[in-house]
Amino acid sequence: MAIERMKKLQVIAAASQREELMRALLLLGCVELKEQDALLDDPQTAALVSRATGDVAGARTRRQTFADAIAILDRRVPVKTPMLSPKPEIRQSDLMDDTRQAELLVAAKDLIALEEQLRALDTAEAKERLAIDALEPWRGCGAPLDYAGTRHVAAQFGTVAGSTSMDAFSRELTEAAEASEIIEVSADNVAHYLIVFFLREEESAVQTVLRAYGFTPPAFGNVTGTAAEGIAAAEERIRAIGTERIATEARIAESAQYREGFRICFDRAGADTDCAEETGKLLLTENALLLDGWAVAEREAEITKTLEAMDCAYEFADPAEEEYPDVPVRLKNNRLTDGLNMVTNMYSLPQYGTVDPNPLMAPFFILFFGIMMADMGYGLIMMIIGGLIMWKKRPTEGFMRYFGELMLEGGFATFVMGIFTGGLFGDAPKWIVRLINPSSTWEGFPALIDPLNDTVKVLVGAMILGFIHLVTGMVISFVMKTRKGQLADAIWEEGAMWVVFIGAACAVLKIGTVNGIPVVLIIALLLYCYGKSRSGKGIGKLTAIFSGIYSDLTGWFGDILSYARLMALMLAGSVIAQVFNTLGAMPGSLLVFIPICLIGNTLNFGLNLLGCYVHDLRLQCLEFFNKFYVAGGRPFAPLAIKSKYYNVVK
Repeated sequence: MAIERMKKLQVIAAASQREELMRALLLLGCVELKEQDALLDDPQTAALVSRATGDVAGARTRRQTFADAIAILDRRVPVKTPMLSPKPEIRQSDLMDDTRQAELLVAAKDLIALEEQLRALDTAEAKERLAIDALEPWRGCGAPLDYAGTRHVAAQFGTVAGSTSMDAFSRELTEAAEASEIIEVSADNVAHYLIVFFLREEESAVQTVLRAYGFTPPAFGNVTGTAAEGIAAAEERIRAIGTERIATEARIAESAQYREGFRICFDRAGADTDCAEETGKLLLTENALLLDGWAVAEREAEITKTLEAMDCAYEFADPAEEEYPDVPVRLKNNRLTDGLNMVTNMYSLPQYGTVDPNPLMAPFFILFFGIMMADMGYGLIMMIIGGLIMWKKRPTEGFMRYFGELMLEGGFATFVMGIFTGGLFGDAPKWIVRLINPSSTWEGFPALIDPLNDTVKVLVGAMILGFIHLVTGMVISFVMKTRKGQLADAIWEEGAMWVVFIGAACAVLKIGTVNGIPVVLIIALLLYCYGKSRSGKGIGKLTAIFSGIYSDLTGWFGDILSYARLMALMLAGSVIAQVFNTLGAMPGSLLVFIPICLIGNTLNFGLNLLGCYVHDLRLQCLEFFNKFYVAGGRPFAPLAIKSKYYNVVK
């Protein structure tokens, strides 16, 4: 339960062993490579070294190919995955096996080609259906669509707007060309579909009228027969496309046998991509490669064994204190405190060389959450959700694991505090009993603390817990300063405040008083004033004293008052639940009560879950961390296998 120790690792190896070294580090998963820009920027060394390159483009292309193939299968041949099912396990040796890589890559490309073929068929079918839609209004026309008339009489197909007055159109055309005639094939709200016959010698006059009425020739494409024949041919082509589609879909379905292989290859290609990208952090000379990075100190023996098997020289070294801001951070916790990584990651990782806040924060975070939620029913739901996640999903790391653990721990605290307050979905049991037996006088489960009637007691208890929380932060700060050799600062900053607290307590209890004068408190204040004046000179000492008193008085008052939110959220959750339960019980029917109770408590549970987490997070980050926490840590990012579909095990 601490920050993992890191060591600097420098390696000089034969350039020919580059791929072997990178693969070994990938499988170890405990070494983070550093950029070596200093050597490239130095004119004396820049001429001797160059940056190594890996096949990043090739690895990314393979990964994208497998991703596309998986997406096609998931869309065309979906499989049902049980809810919260865990990722299957695969051994490192099986993941990194190259035996079927080439075969599966060919299968993935073939599948993508089949998908493109399906898209082409869809496009072709859409084109044929558009052609049918264009020919449908002309189905009743017995003349071929490419018919243009006789030697003396011209025939022209076309359309005019559906709002056109055909009588006026026909009359005006007859006036312009007496021997002309309009035959209307069909009509709809959009257009009139027409064939106009006229003498070729009168074409000029006819075209003038046609243009005036917006007469537009249709686009029949390559159709040469009648519209009915064109429609029949298009429908035949659609049937042929359908047959080809069925055959193509069947071939895609056959590719489902490769689904597992595609997923393995995707995860493998992801590892290859990371490896190729990290290769760019190596420097090469004519015959050697240079590696600089950070390694987990606990794994030094394992790394040493791997490097000893190669032709290389290496060195481990502890980072100097001035390097701490650049050292990556990885937290090491147990199952009880691991879930608090979710809180720490949302704030900021601690700086290397400081303290891991999770084990120190865990009891307070879980207790405060339970106090604010304080309901047996809500606690049970949280434990069920957390238990299902951990049991069914079996997450090994990341958000899902932290969330599941935090739900279990917070749910347990909520359930225990619910026993103290007697809350089970508010006061739902009392109303259920009364609706079943109206003569019942049962008032619900007994409560040691009633949020509605013991508000002052809860508020005082919350502030006492807040004081303990803040003092704990000061203790941690005192220990950290002592370890750094800053004992005087620890005594005159944190220690002086403790003396003031002890003096104030003695004054209240009338301990250490002489003739009514609180001697202990006076001595404590004198020590406090001396501690505050240490950094000042001359009049600055007096200014520092007054500034410190003002800052500490307002700061401690505001900080302790912040813990009133424990009481406020406990009270709010209890009141909202009771209001919904009372509304549901007003009609006097259990059938009405149950849905209103469920809806109301579901809303209350959701709001409380979010609200209690946010306010608990605030108390830890702003009040507790403020006393000792040194933020700004950089997360440890080793070269390691990061899989999407499988849990990789050694």
